[in-house]
Amino acid sequence: MNEHRAPKIPPPVVVAAALSAQRLLAGDRRGGMACKTAGGVLLAASAGLSTWADLAFGAAKTSINPLRPERSSTLVVTGANAVSRNPMYLGMVGAATAHALWRGSFRALLPVAGLVLWLDRLQIPAEEEALQATFGQAYEDYKERVPRWIQLPSTLIWLASRDRLRAAD
Repeated sequence: MNEHRAPKIPPPVVVAAALSAQRLLAGDRRGGMACKTAGGVLLAASAGLSTWADLAFGAAKTSINPLRPERSSTLVVTGANAVSRNPMYLGMVGAATAHALWRGSFRALLPVAGLVLWLDRLQIPAEEEALQATFGQAYEDYKERVPRWIQLPSTLIWLASRDRLRAAD
């Protein structure tokens, strides 16, 4: 294993930094009605996804502390976690994207890209390593079934063609 260590900065702090950077990049700019509506819809969906995942973790009585992923006592694979292995992070990225939309600024999307990179390259690998060590094969099976972020139609097509190729062998 690569022995990734969980970053010492909580993801909500990184999101707050991204939102602040968006404010600096966009200035006082505000999007039109379409941008604000799209941003509002995306924000509501993102908050709903994060809340759905948070409730599942609460029901399972397991840790959601991203700084101490080894404290997880239960592998949550239902609800929002059946669609994405990281629905809370997906919700955070969605909220930051909604803020860029609300501002109507393409430059405000740059911090979203930075947030995704930080989560995908630093935070999530450390969590995945801890979950692998804790849950072993159950986590491996879960990783096979559920994507890190979200299942996209192109991914579904790729998987279907890959499965057909395997069946032909």
